[in-house]
Amino acid sequence: MIPFWAQDATHAMALLSTLMPLVAFLAIMLGTRSKEKLSAGLSIGAVAVSFGCSFLLLFRLWNLREPLEYSTRWVALNTVEIPFGFLLDPVSLLMLCIVTLICLLVQVYSLGYMAGDPGFSRYYAFMSLFAWAMTSLVLSPTLLQLFIFWELVGLSSYLLIGFWYEKFSATQAGKKAFVMTRAGDVSFLLGLILVLVYAGNLSIVEMNSPGFAGLMPSTMVTFAALLIFGGIVGKSAQFPLLTWLPDAMEGPTPVSALLHSATMVAAGVYLFARLFPFFTLSPAAMGIILFIGTVSMLLAATMAMVARDIKQVWAYSTISQLGFMIMGLAAGGYFAGVFHLTTHAGFKALLFLCSGVLIHTFHTNDLFELAKGGVRRLKIPMVALAVAAGALAGLPPFSGFFSKEAILAVLALSSNPIWLGAGFLGAFLTAYYAFRVIFILLFPPQTATESSDQLSGLPSAPKPSHHEGSSMTLIWPLIILASFTLLLGFLQGPLENFLVKEDKHVLLSHGVLGAWLPFIALFFALAGAGLAWVEFGRQGARQVGFAERVPFFRDLFSQRWYLDHFYRFFVDRVVDRGFSRLFAQNDNRVIDGSIDAMSRGTLETSRFLAFLQSGMIQYRLLASFAVMVLLSLYFFF
Repeated sequence: MIPFWAQDATHAMALLSTLMPLVAFLAIMLGTRSKEKLSAGLSIGAVAVSFGCSFLLLFRLWNLREPLEYSTRWVALNTVEIPFGFLLDPVSLLMLCIVTLICLLVQVYSLGYMAGDPGFSRYYAFMSLFAWAMTSLVLSPTLLQLFIFWELVGLSSYLLIGFWYEKFSATQAGKKAFVMTRAGDVSFLLGLILVLVYAGNLSIVEMNSPGFAGLMPSTMVTFAALLIFGGIVGKSAQFPLLTWLPDAMEGPTPVSALLHSATMVAAGVYLFARLFPFFTLSPAAMGIILFIGTVSMLLAATMAMVARDIKQVWAYSTISQLGFMIMGLAAGGYFAGVFHLTTHAGFKALLFLCSGVLIHTFHTNDLFELAKGGVRRLKIPMVALAVAAGALAGLPPFSGFFSKEAILAVLALSSNPIWLGAGFLGAFLTAYYAFRVIFILLFPPQTATESSDQLSGLPSAPKPSHHEGSSMTLIWPLIILASFTLLLGFLQGPLENFLVKEDKHVLLSHGVLGAWLPFIALFFALAGAGLAWVEFGRQGARQVGFAERVPFFRDLFSQRWYLDHFYRFFVDRVVDRGFSRLFAQNDNRVIDGSIDAMSRGTLETSRFLAFLQSGMIQYRLLASFAVMVLLSLYFFF
């Protein structure tokens, strides 16, 4: 008999796209860990198959009008059935292609970056585990299945962030990421349970249907939406759970590219887009979400303005851009948010991979040390880095210009102009910190420039070699992603037709606006880049930013608005001295005290009974005589 999945080529491709990385993970962990080349080949081959299947699905279902769902019974409990399968619709197909493409490029890049690492095979096993969890999350048809793979994504991220577990800082960063994202996941689970109690099922298609509003009271819809958004806050590192993401830079740079582009942290925004019609049922929840996205976008942008670690600059940028996506979605711009998620995947992966080449060559993350080492001689990485920075800043013709303009257009339709003002401010700050990095790297102080241009070698850093900085496995992914960044913005029309179609829940944002908005957005981006040039690029610049000149703002931004200090204070005073002490007293006085009292009572009772049962015959005769005397007195007198 032909298996049911083999009867449909679409279903077979969906299965292959998700299961191949799992097969590679099991093969590496069980059989090939001692064979590094074979392990890498298995992992890259598996994700290449997933990539091919995902793009075949995209082309095959380009004109799909209704969601296509494949499911089978997974667990049956009395009248409750839990299905397991795949949900294929425009947003899941697009996200599947993004995830598999980025995973493939990062794994190819890792051949050069991780060469010689003692954990080479283990690294590729964890990469395969991550790819399986993320692709399965994207295609999940129910919230329960999505939550299962949501947790597996968190597990594999923990393993990758703490990959160099010999470093104490890496293990601490992995634990911090795991704990803070779990805090959000508890909220997500509570929201999932609330929906299940009222609606009776967790089907994503049914949650997004127009009739779902009649299954839950409006207050419960708002409450459930905010609880589910709590999971998004944790996974996408939004305010107030945003401080774990910069520390996650302790992992290898390809891991940072993978987590920050289209996979782990983007999973939160994807969940928002996945349940967009459900969230729109509660305007109150959308307003709160819009506020949180705005605060996250602005706070993280200020942190990036003063950071010296190049990877941490891009980490803060990721938090800020995810907040910007959430702003677009919360303001009603479904396509705008998803489009920026798509463009961000390309240019953010490019930023991290370019930075990885610089770090791999000069063995430092510090911007000023990299500049002194002469990174501008690495032509392809620096050109690609400038392209990615232009896209991040929202400059034409790069993809980020088109997607940011789409979000600003949605914000302009809001009745409250503060959201559009915050968007313009975010565009200014983003361009400033993006080009701050570029100008620091390209225009080091004159003394450093002279020393780096000497005939042979570098006094402050090793000379770049083919093995370190110019390996083609490091360079080709940069070229592909730079091309992706240059061309994707011009595909806005086809992508909008693919994603939106006849969906009445989606707000078509750009067709009702005047021609002034793109020019104002471009003005703010150019102003930010121009200020960065004045402070860091022009000849004789002090290379000290305007925020860094004010000690209060420098300390505030570099200390992440003291959020970690607040968490440390909360843990020390509330958790350790409050709850922990209360629980310790309860354990000592109530639990241990009650057990000790029972033990003492048992001991005293046993002593009394032992006294009565001493074994002396005269005591028994005395007791018998006393009883007889008492009975005689009772009956005769």
